[in-house]
Amino acid sequence: GCLHLYAHLYMCLFSFLLQTKMKRKAVGIWHCGSCMKTVAGGAWTYNTTSAVTVKSAIRRLKELKDQ
Repeated sequence: GCLHLYAHLYMCLFSFLLQTKMKRKAVGIWHCGSCMKTVAGGAWTYNTTSAVTVKSAIRRLKELKDQ
């Protein structure tokens, strides 16, 4: 479901920030070598401005929920 997708994106984002396994296969198509999944992203970078905005909003909402 959606939670698994968000967990996967977070894991792949973490891998990408550490410069390990995310590779661009085509324009907007990214493949994670560590978990072998293919995801959609930005054309030239894995993250888009919209994706960063959504991820920060989700993180903020989770923090509010935990309080």
